[in-house]
Amino acid sequence: MMRDALFGGVNAAVLTPMRADLAVDLDRMAAHCRWLLRNGCHGLGILGTTGEANSLGVDERVAVMEGLAERGIPVNTLLPGTGTTAIPDTVRLTRRAAGLGCRGALLLPPFFYKNPSEDGLFAYFSEVAQRVPDGIALYLYHFPQQSAVPITLGLIERLLRAHPGRFRGVKDSSGDLANTLNYVRAFAADRFEVYCADDGALHAVLQEGGAGCITAAANVGSAVSAVVYANWDRSAGAEAQATLGVIRKAVTMFSVIPALKSLMARHTGERAWLAMRPPHLPLDASAEARLFAAFDASGVHLAPA
Repeated sequence: MMRDALFGGVNAAVLTPMRADLAVDLDRMAAHCRWLLRNGCHGLGILGTTGEANSLGVDERVAVMEGLAERGIPVNTLLPGTGTTAIPDTVRLTRRAAGLGCRGALLLPPFFYKNPSEDGLFAYFSEVAQRVPDGIALYLYHFPQQSAVPITLGLIERLLRAHPGRFRGVKDSSGDLANTLNYVRAFAADRFEVYCADDGALHAVLQEGGAGCITAAANVGSAVSAVVYANWDRSAGAEAQATLGVIRKAVTMFSVIPALKSLMARHTGERAWLAMRPPHLPLDASAEARLFAAFDASGVHLAPA
């Protein structure tokens, strides 16, 4: 396990609660963030895929960062997603994150134009790095199923060489454990932090020298993830990993955002959690019943909200 990583440990890819009119419910989001920090999370990956960030406008994303800071969420725990298809928007979001005191920002690649060259991606990330403050660490977001843009070993190597100290790590959402471990083997010795997005991979990634996880299922499984992290080199970690795998399987039975919001609605007793922006829609009663049965099979009981 990599020790002293900037976001080392368990980071939830935090849900973004909505009101009935589909505006962001910042009070509910802040309450959820506080609950996560009390229940195993070391950090909070806000404004990511699970957080419906690509359904939010740039002004709304700024308001989320500012709103959580105003509501007392420690900004040093926040890892906001700031990557967009447009360099000016990415720079604006990253600068605001830096101005609020966030220690890092997670950058999607420019995902609209398909099959970009490595030179083109290098130029994009280099422009961002040159236009944002030195004090904020930049993390790459590898999610080729969604972005259709790979973050290759060669690209990372070029960025690390050209911008020493700026690019601090990567979140691997590929679901390909071999790829995640290749990141670790290639760059962890240089203190480059590798985070898995697949909860099922956490134990293996930590054993190889990874920094931790940034995962959707941590919204409901962070306490179990924390046991895996704390016991990465002991049998208790492997045992907790088995439970975490059951949670991950349940959460991914259906579209992840509706599934997690259904679980949070049941946990809190607040049906307002079911609001989400189209094209996402709430699960129907039959799907919810299957989801709840699969989650309950893990034996995990969530701490009171």
